[in-house]
Amino acid sequence: MDVSYSIEGNIVDIERRKIFKGKISVEGNKILDILPCDVKNDCFILPGLIDSHVHIESSMLIPSEFAKNALRHGTVASLCDPHEIANVCGIEGVLFMLENAQTADYNFFFGAPSCVPATFFETSGAILDSASVGQLLRRKDIFFLSEMMNYPGVINMDNEVIKKLDAARKYKKPIDGHAPGLVGNDLKKYASQGISTDHESFSYDEAVEKINCGMSIMIREGSAARNFESLYKLIDVYPEKIMLCTDDIHPDDFFSGYIDSIVRRALSKGLDVFNILKAACINPVKHYKIPVGTLKKNDWADFIVVNNLKDFIILQTYIKGKPLIKNEALKNEELKPVLLNNFHAEKIKPEYIKVEWLSDSMNVIEAFDGELTTKKISVKPFVENNLVVSDVDNDILKLVVVNRYQNQKPKVGFLKNFGLKKGALASSIAHDSHNIIAVGANDDDICAAINSLVE
Repeated sequence: MDVSYSIEGNIVDIERRKIFKGKISVEGNKILDILPCDVKNDCFILPGLIDSHVHIESSMLIPSEFAKNALRHGTVASLCDPHEIANVCGIEGVLFMLENAQTADYNFFFGAPSCVPATFFETSGAILDSASVGQLLRRKDIFFLSEMMNYPGVINMDNEVIKKLDAARKYKKPIDGHAPGLVGNDLKKYASQGISTDHESFSYDEAVEKINCGMSIMIREGSAARNFESLYKLIDVYPEKIMLCTDDIHPDDFFSGYIDSIVRRALSKGLDVFNILKAACINPVKHYKIPVGTLKKNDWADFIVVNNLKDFIILQTYIKGKPLIKNEALKNEELKPVLLNNFHAEKIKPEYIKVEWLSDSMNVIEAFDGELTTKKISVKPFVENNLVVSDVDNDILKLVVVNRYQNQKPKVGFLKNFGLKKGALASSIAHDSHNIIAVGANDDDICAAINSLVE
């Protein structure tokens, strides 16, 4: 049923770079008119925020629940790559996300995962070949080809990779990139295939080189990787080429803030407010040509109300004309969908993960807090009873991967800088294939952690 109402305040016209007092009239799901006039309300009305790249799965929420919290933070749309659930459950997982998203008062836009599996060095639960990706891209509810992680395949013109890119071009769908550290001629080859975005830039210079190759840069500030401090100056230098994203946002971070948190940080840096809002509200709509309102007459009524453009506290969120009061969305009826699972591992024993002492040096993965990149180092192994074991004093711990999809012998390595002094931790949330990964101070505890998940 159509609803007509009006809302007053300081209207933020991002594209014309002006703020004026006025009234917005809404009829049904569209903005009927925007009228400049003298009003008493001092709040600010502007287009809703957009996450230009996110894996919903990292929030541990299904789309319908994800939407409730996103709305609290003034975000009206998310461009989603169902890469994680696809690596576990294949096409069935993607369809689950699409169907569940339709139950929410929210603008979800999904892409077709381009790299399932992410690498053939690991065992995933599914394979999406070029034919499967093409079937997805043909759908009207699939809006882009998700991040092309296999940049070596693009550069070397791998047949399957090129077929996926061809399918995106055939259906006129944008192609998202994923190319950490890629520069020079290899970057030019990568971008020349129509790959139009990147969210993996770690340095300002790397991002500028990608922009010069025609790509748009998504400044990522999520839970697994945080690049805002290195890249935020791009917002004022290249305002037409910047978007904001979280990539992966974990439950604790997601509850306290979303894209609004990144906007507040940008405001605190003294950046131009219109440039910030262009990155947060306008550029994703233009780039992906998605049906989300940008606060214009006859446009979709997707907008937010904030207290001011300094503190940027979200007061109210509107989706297709429907007012959703802050926190009200959390009270919506909870859906109970049929959940998917793909898990066939069995319990393991300590003898399955023992490492015989064969050499006076061994390779170790060196991790860095807050970074996705790691380093290979060579160290002297810590040996007990002719077996290489965790060296807690030097923070070198045994790392075990167990195939969740079929029974295979676990794979064992060693990891530095995890910081665990006793016990073990294990998780089946492990990008990208989501096998069980465990790290621990001793084999008994590692097996206990793994077996708890299996159980």
